[in-house]
Amino acid sequence: MAHGKNSQGARVTMKDVAVRAGVSQSTVSFVLNGMEDMRISPDTRQRVLDAAAELGYRPRSAGRPPASTGLRVIGLMFDEVATSPFASISIEGVQEEAWKHNVLVEVVMTGGDKGYETAILRKWAADRVEGVIYGSILTRKAALPEALSKHRAVLLNCYDPDTRFASVVPAERRGGEEATRFLIDSGHKTIAFISGEPWMEASDQRMEGYERTLRAAGIPVDPSLIVEGNFLPSGGREATLKLMARGQRPDAIFCANDLMAVGCYEALKELGETIGKTIAVMGYDDQEIAQHLSPALSTVLLPHREMGQWCASRLLESDAKDSHQERMECPVVPRASHLRSGE
Repeated sequence: MAHGKNSQGARVTMKDVAVRAGVSQSTVSFVLNGMEDMRISPDTRQRVLDAAAELGYRPRSAGRPPASTGLRVIGLMFDEVATSPFASISIEGVQEEAWKHNVLVEVVMTGGDKGYETAILRKWAADRVEGVIYGSILTRKAALPEALSKHRAVLLNCYDPDTRFASVVPAERRGGEEATRFLIDSGHKTIAFISGEPWMEASDQRMEGYERTLRAAGIPVDPSLIVEGNFLPSGGREATLKLMARGQRPDAIFCANDLMAVGCYEALKELGETIGKTIAVMGYDDQEIAQHLSPALSTVLLPHREMGQWCASRLLESDAKDSHQERMECPVVPRASHLRSGE
């Protein structure tokens, strides 16, 4: 999602324009990039242009620096890009920040193949790229190829156990804490949690944040209110049915990602519940679908765009010598699913 800023300095994304115009982000991209060969009606084109003007959207090219004679490049290496939307968001964050410096980004997807990673890193060394961003689709400890040490490098959504490189990851525990505190502040006391698969660091840390906040608020952690899911709608639905069949009925259900919240919605509606009134639901990730659920899902933002921007800035604006780990805040995005009856 390319983005600009409105006159007040707030970020306006293509997603915002798409929601205002009632079209897909692809339609917005085609219209704003002047692709006249696409079969988009004049009315739709005008709706997109009007929405962009109303929101103060400015395209990524606005205000870009003049082209220089030397071509500067950084490399961005991801293990996967097609299994979730987060890789593409991170890539755009890297590109946007790099382009401010008149630097291009060369992106490769390796599938985690260490031989392929090594070959690409050797090519980039021969090409004299200015730096490398090594990224992971899952937040995890990374087994890094030795050839990475030949580059100025930073790690995106992963970290080096030997702390040789600076890295940025989401502050998942704090995200779990913020979401749980938000539900408590909204008046909920009996808060259930649907986890992801336990081998995932993100799932474990989100649950740890949930438990910490309950204890800090003087609310006992009840194991019967914690059910394992699978980060998919099917797991959210099954876990919700289990929770609602147990003796203690929850006031709110905190799902460890938005896709499980989709399944949670399905189960609650099957049971005749009114989300946002008789029971609250909280998600995590702020995926595109969150704002289109009914009611719109309160959730937690994963800052993948900001993490990508941080990596590019780190490579291009500093000496990148220290190897500290940046934990980026995951703020709550309040919508309507957390409300209590009568609010």
